[in-house]
Amino acid sequence: MSKLRVGILGCGMMSGAHARRWKASDKVEIVALCDCDEAKIKSLLDRRLDDYSPIPTFYTDAADMYAKANLDAVAIVTPHSLHYEQAVQALDAGCNVVLEKPMVTRTDNACKLAEKVEQSGKVLVVCYNTSFTPPFVYLRDTIRNKTLGNLEMVNGYLSQGWKKATEGSWRQKLNVSGGGQAFDSGCHLMNSLCWSVESRVAEVFAVMDNQGTEVDINSCITARFENGVIASVAISGNCPDDGCHMVFIFDGGRVEIDGWEGKWIRVHVPGQEVTEPELPAGSDNPNDNLVEAILGREEPRVTAQNGIIQCELMEAVYESAKTGQPARPAGQKLGEFLSTSNIQHPTSNSQV
Repeated sequence: MSKLRVGILGCGMMSGAHARRWKASDKVEIVALCDCDEAKIKSLLDRRLDDYSPIPTFYTDAADMYAKANLDAVAIVTPHSLHYEQAVQALDAGCNVVLEKPMVTRTDNACKLAEKVEQSGKVLVVCYNTSFTPPFVYLRDTIRNKTLGNLEMVNGYLSQGWKKATEGSWRQKLNVSGGGQAFDSGCHLMNSLCWSVESRVAEVFAVMDNQGTEVDINSCITARFENGVIASVAISGNCPDDGCHMVFIFDGGRVEIDGWEGKWIRVHVPGQEVTEPELPAGSDNPNDNLVEAILGREEPRVTAQNGIIQCELMEAVYESAKTGQPARPAGQKLGEFLSTSNIQHPTSNSQV
């Protein structure tokens, strides 16, 4: 079988993870690197691909890359506000896409991108830390199958020194990033929540502190989902000690889990010691999941439909923080979109 030809668009910090994963795969060949700053391309090559052969071709314009590189797939690793147009461009060029989080910054664009994916027949996978890990696949199966009964509550926190680490970067420029710590690192925790609960958000109340910056640094978020689950999340961007923890509380037990990277899980059942369950197999990162989905061996783990729910949630979070009042997702956009498309709701068990 010939290898899939893949490229990377955006050669900043996170591009190294995509290069590392694809370099380790025997199913792909990295043939193209693209960034408007050629120095970043060279830096990525030095950091992650210094021994890679043949050396990928450099491009400083995405349209030029798509016209010349004959790509099967591309990883888009660029600032948040660029994701929508760049993902559409890639799909129009006939590429499958692995797209860095958050998928896009606006719900209307999330709906349009989901429709574009459906029309193109291509695969789009959104990059999150936990959805590709065996512990979270196990957790979601536990929720779906009611192994511990009904899920009733979720609680979680994330702490990072995000404010200092991103000072002066595009991540603290609201018009480029779309939001601060809750939208950047925090979206991994929020995705861990939404992806597992598999329900639209009914109502949100949020309090945020920008600490003198353009964007949110610290957040406390309370949410009620349409299926009745209630959740509370605290996201800290000004703590020198990184940490993350989530607990999913059922009427028949509870599950504690690493909501940041999905590295560990503990299942608590009344009358039994804490158990470490046997975990399912499958791709454990978005790049491999995209490849397996292209080859028809797996379903895409985080789809554009999941991205719509995430956008709806975050728009409500920022609206509530702005007004000081509870907020509901505006316009029921997901319901409107699904009613006019052939895409299944992401709460369907057929969606992996």
